[in-house]
Formats: sequence, C-alpha cells, structure tokens
Amino acid sequence: MNWKSTALLLVLFWAPFATRAQELTAKEIVKRADEKMRGVRSAIGEVKMTIVRPTWKREMQLKTWSKGTEYSLILVTAPARDRGTAFLKRGNEIWNWQPGIDRVIKLPPSMMGQSWMGSDFTNDDLVRESSIVEDFEHKLLGKEEVNGRLCYKIEMTPRPDAAVVWGKVITWIDVKDFVQMKAEFYDEDGYLVNTMITTKVGEMGGKVIPIRMEMMPADKPGHKTVLEQLSIEFDKPIPDSFFSIQNMKRLRA
Repeated sequence: MNWKSTALLLVLFWAPFATRAQELTAKEIVKRADEKMRGVRSAIGEVKMTIVRPTWKREMQLKTWSKGTEYSLILVTAPARDRGTAFLKRGNEIWNWQPGIDRVIKLPPSMMGQSWMGSDFTNDDLVRESSIVEDFEHKLLGKEEVNGRLCYKIEMTPRPDAAVVWGKVITWIDVKDFVQMKAEFYDEDGYLVNTMITTKVGEMGGKVIPIRMEMMPADKPGHKTVLEQLSIEFDKPIPDSFFSIQNMKRLRA
C-alpha cells in the first residue's frame, strides 16, 4: 500500500471523529447566542421599545450597559415622564431608581416575573437576574427553520436551585450566526406565556445580531412589545464602579 492510499484511509477513519469533535453542545450554542448581545466582556447600547395595545401604543427609549453576566444598568431616556428611571443589577441583586419620588427600591425575587414598565417583557427578561447559560439545563431537540434561517431548537429547563422565572424555555438559534430567532416561555405548569420572535437581523457593532424583536403574550390578542436596537458597542472597558447605586442616581438621560 502506497502512502497515498494510507493517507486516504486515515482521512476516512478520522473524519467521523473530527466531525463529532466540532459539534457544539446545546449549552455552547446558547452561550454563543448570549454573547451576541452581551459581548465577551461588555456592551453599551441604545434601544427603542414600543408597547402596542389594541387601542393605543407607547414608545420608550433606553440606554443600556452590561458587563459579563454580573452587571447591567438600564436608563430610560424618553418619554419625559419616565426619563431618568433606572434599573441596576449587581450579581443577584437588582434595584430600581425612581427620580420622580427620589426613591431607590430593591426588587425582590418575587417581582422578577412581573411586567417591566408596563411592557410584555418581564423584569427578568430585561434585567436578567437569571443566566440563560448557567441557570438552565440545555437539550438539543433538533433543527427547524425560522424566518428563512435554519436554527438549532433547544429546550432549556431551570436547575433545581436556580432563581428562574420560567418553568421552561424553548429557543431557536440560527445555525450560521448564532442569532436567537425565536423563544417560547412556559410557566411551571407547562402553559405557554410569551413568544419572542426576531423579525430583523443585521450587522451592528461588528456583529450580526437581532435588530428588531417582538414579544407577544399568548393570552392577549393584539398585545405585543417591540424592541429595536438603535446602536451597540461591544467590549469597551467599563469599570465595576460604574454599576453602583450612586452612579445610577447620577446618570442623566
């Protein structure tokens, strides 16, 4: 047997093992999707939120800062009546600053499942007390197409000791760019509560990310909340001291 034949046999023998070695676990897929919006180290962005109801709609604008999974800060910049309202996360502790009444409120875990500022997102969805990477078990269910993109379909169930709002989350993550294209949120009894759909994907901050997302409650026809990413910068240095109650109160819209 010449060297070419030997080389061919080695390629044929090792190819299946190399393919399997390159396959990602469900947890690794979710981690890559999470880092799309957080960055590896940090993210600074601007977001427009539109709350839509059958007879009215309301727009808000937000500035957001995050550092890893430990720190995040959201500042409402519009409308005028809500300007300056802020939410701060440090580790597992979350505070809300309400400048109109000059008061800081620490949010208990029982409030994480409640509506964020009257929207269809929960406090946990926006401020992220729970980590979609560390607080859930992940199971790959297969692949499905969502809005023209082939996606990994992954079931996430909370770990027994995790402070998680949802009983189960099923998420669809784009195979090519690791963009979360869809997510279904279920309560502890297995009933669908909310569905999130990514309706626009694009490049921003040097990454392909979700640009426009819609959150729709299952039991309220005509209700939805739209999030549009206006700008984002990844991995700029942010000191830990930025994420303090004192700084949250000082920030200006």
